[in-house]
Amino acid sequence: MATVDDQKLSRKEILREVFAGSRATIPMIVGAIPFGIIFGTLAEQSGLSPLGAVAMSIFVFAGSSQFIALGLLAAGTGPLMIIATTFIVNLRHLLYSAALVDDVKHLSGPWRALIAFGLTDESFATIADKIRKSDNIWRKRYVQWFYLGSFSAMYGNWILCTVIGITLGELFPDIGNWGLDFAMSATFIGMVLPYLTTRPMLACVLVAGAMSLGTADMPHKLGLMISALSALAVGLSYHLLSRSKKQ
Repeated sequence: MATVDDQKLSRKEILREVFAGSRATIPMIVGAIPFGIIFGTLAEQSGLSPLGAVAMSIFVFAGSSQFIALGLLAAGTGPLMIIATTFIVNLRHLLYSAALVDDVKHLSGPWRALIAFGLTDESFATIADKIRKSDNIWRKRYVQWFYLGSFSAMYGNWILCTVIGITLGELFPDIGNWGLDFAMSATFIGMVLPYLTTRPMLACVLVAGAMSLGTADMPHKLGLMISALSALAVGLSYHLLSRSKKQ
């Protein structure tokens, strides 16, 4: 996955950026730990085997989608509906990708594929904040290594916490009722707040919040799908309208 710029970097420079990315992600990891553990504890209760839960964390690596899938599995929802719902909920990653495209377009295909796979809410928040504070030279030379550190830390933590959750779920069947999931809610709030400086982002948050409250009683978690689509449509439309006015 080497690029032309990679060949000019020393091992010390690469390791420096990898470790910097990992360190910058620690606050997000702290919030994700209870979330990952709860996923592991709830997996078997929802009809997913321990091996299936670990495999989902390895190959899907999307916390919100995994929880939605568990809820739909427990409700007896068919696989096509589960796939459609999680796909739509994850459409927000289109906005993440669009925000990063100018900063990673110089990278090779394998690098971009890795970034796409590991682009969680937490890693996006970490890398976007770093990019915002860095110059063009850093972006061209180091962005992929910083991201690798952030991704590796989140990925390893998520898989480990899933395994821990499965183990704890067998020892303490009621751990899902301990309220540990609040840590992830607090983490998401902390991630969103710094970005509420633009009108498109503010519109996304307001629409998503209003729609999620209004559709909370819909069956099969359809409210999540509708809220995500509504927020995406409003935010993207607002962004495109703002750009057209500037031009």
